[in-house]
Amino acid sequence: MCGFLLRRTRDPHLAEDLAQETFVKATRALLGWRGDNAAAWLLTIARHVLIDHARRKRLEIPLPSADEIGAPEFPADALTVRQVLKDLPEQHRKLLVAVYYEGFSLAEVAAMTGRSPAAVKTAVWRARTAFADSYGAFQC
Repeated sequence: MCGFLLRRTRDPHLAEDLAQETFVKATRALLGWRGDNAAAWLLTIARHVLIDHARRKRLEIPLPSADEIGAPEFPADALTVRQVLKDLPEQHRKLLVAVYYEGFSLAEVAAMTGRSPAAVKTAVWRARTAFADSYGAFQC
């Protein structure tokens, strides 16, 4: 969770503060927890804390660059990407959004989905391949 917050804020002190706020909120909400995956539950709370912080400060949280996440850069506008994502199967779309838009690591996605990190890595690779194929067909 701290790694997720640090990657999104790029500020260690802010990430620590947000992690502390996450644990406070998790402690308060513990009675409402239904016993699902604890890591996924904490990451969801952390994501909401980060969004609340950005809204309070009216900040734009920078997306990681293509080099940071190891993805090729596409000279595409947002509408083209949205359309290609919309046309992908739901499982591919959810994975790509979680990893590339929301900034979750493969280990975090594995914890949220109950799959092994290796299985998530393979699924993300397949989703990226499907996206690239769809994107190439969309450009023709």
